[in-house]
Amino acid sequence: MSRQGEFLIYCLEMYRMAKKMTGKQAIELFKKYGISHYVMSCYEALHTTGWQYIVQDIDLFVEARQTG
Repeated sequence: MSRQGEFLIYCLEMYRMAKKMTGKQAIELFKKYGISHYVMSCYEALHTTGWQYIVQDIDLFVEARQTG
């Protein structure tokens, strides 16, 4: 698996744990809002940040998709 793929799984797991979601719920959310594509496209910037920033960034991404 690529580093980007491993990072995507890390982001999914950190988000899932932070939001107290099941794996299925997290995957469905990532699919619904295209979060996986976003994380992969921003890999260079995101992989240098901490998990709290990543969770917050995903929340902002989802919020923008819900209101947009």
